Amino acid sequence: MALKGKLEDFGITQLLNLINLARKTGTLYLDGSEQKAYLCFREGKLVYASMAGADDYLPVILQRAGIFTEDHVRMIKMNMPGKPDQDIAKVLITSGHFKQQVLLQHVREHILGLVYQVFSWNQGAFRFEPSELPVQGRITTSIALENVIMEGSRRLKEWELLSDELPDLGISLKFAERPTTPLRDINLSVEEWRVISFVNPRNTIRQIASYNNMDEVQIRRIVYSLLQAGLVEIVHRPRSLSAPAAAQATASGKAAKPDPQAEPQIRRPAVKRGIIQRLIRRIREL
Repeated sequence: MALKGKLEDFGITQLLNLINLARKTGTLYLDGSEQKAYLCFREGKLVYASMAGADDYLPVILQRAGIFTEDHVRMIKMNMPGKPDQDIAKVLITSGHFKQQVLLQHVREHILGLVYQVFSWNQGAFRFEPSELPVQGRITTSIALENVIMEGSRRLKEWELLSDELPDLGISLKFAERPTTPLRDINLSVEEWRVISFVNPRNTIRQIASYNNMDEVQIRRIVYSLLQAGLVEIVHRPRSLSAPAAAQATASGKAAKPDPQAEPQIRRPAVKRGIIQRLIRRIREL
């Protein structure tokens, strides 16, 4: 018999604790206020997770990890149309392109990334279907829920802090004219450099995150660290009208109003001067 309820009454942490302690096998379906997901368990261990709108096709997971390119994904789709992830993984492993443990680690990180997102869901409904495991053809793993619960709870607290500091991802960034952190003390990660390369008053934080396949926690964490270091500043810019809305406003003679849904295409900054130039020069000197 399925266990049903509301997330307002029974939170994600409580549900995972129950599944862990009872060593349940089955699938937890979550219908959040804005998103849907399902988590699969075998004897109390997390084995798989999926979220609506998140492409969990194995080649795409490897592309997000920076291992595959779009051409690699396209080639696999062309040569192995309709093949499940397990078959694709066997080809990659037997051809020597991947070791099994490396491939499983990327799948594991993808699954955990999805699960950590649902910790912030506190509205909606849940349903646990015992013995139901919709994982045929998928690559599964086995993750102890104790670690998932502890890390998820830690990330939830971090998420609450970052949401307070950066409540709106529709704002833009620009480079600080006078960085408060000495350049000799700057040590940026690969992910921070990826964000830095798109800093431009015309690019919103949400656009930068989308282009770099980063979730809201990742982009908020990176932007917050760059702000704290004094490398970037927030630009509060007015939104422009979308083309159809502007035309309609002109025709009717009404004053133009900003369209909150309209965002320009993302633009790469001209990385020729300012802080980026000095950072690159500093790295070359190391």
